[in-house]
Amino acid sequence: MCGGRGTRLGGETEKPLTPVAGRPMVDRVCDALDGSRAETAHAVVSPHASATRAHLVDERRPDLPVIDAPGDGYVADLQYAMAAVGGAESGGPPLLTVAADLPLLDAAAVDAVIDAARAAGDGDAPRSLTVCVPAARKRKLGVSADAVTEVDGREVVPAGINVVGDGAAGSDDGNDETDDGSDETDDGDAAVHVTEDVRLAVNVNYPSDVRVAERLLGDGEPDNPKPDDPEPDG
Repeated sequence: MCGGRGTRLGGETEKPLTPVAGRPMVDRVCDALDGSRAETAHAVVSPHASATRAHLVDERRPDLPVIDAPGDGYVADLQYAMAAVGGAESGGPPLLTVAADLPLLDAAAVDAVIDAARAAGDGDAPRSLTVCVPAARKRKLGVSADAVTEVDGREVVPAGINVVGDGAAGSDDGNDETDDGSDETDDGDAAVHVTEDVRLAVNVNYPSDVRVAERLLGDGEPDNPKPDDPEPDG
């Protein structure tokens, strides 16, 4: 998903093209997807992100499938894209949806989300999965924590990466802690995966988020910090 204006970031640069440690965020996310087990990536753009579209098609990968969403907001454009691709809800394969504002994302983090969806389903048919990060984790890292909601009495924030799979697949009768210390909660049609993974905890919405992401990446080094890396102060 790379069709946002990025008004909260300010400036003239479209949000997906905002540089973090010298590289556009959307390139970092594309690299993560390219190295993951996700089979095919589609760039969902909008009239608000014409420069992003040109960058992806003309500079990065001319063969990248592009979906031109109407630009009616994230949720509306996401629904448009899912209908265009045809996912599990319409008899097609499960879909992984990813926002372009996750500059710490890497292939291993993407695969961990895919594995969580499969664990919540029956293995072969991934369950629909909503990925969230505790608001306290984001605040400790020093990044914005907008759109706070509550899961089992804990404040969480959507991470911007989810799986749309078989909502009826598998069963989960409570709040079970997984091997990586994250939580799985059954929410009816979809499971909620709560994780403290730093690679999923940093969404860039404000200039201050860019600074935190760059500090965590460390002077533009390509290797993303792992979940157990020490957190910065503030």
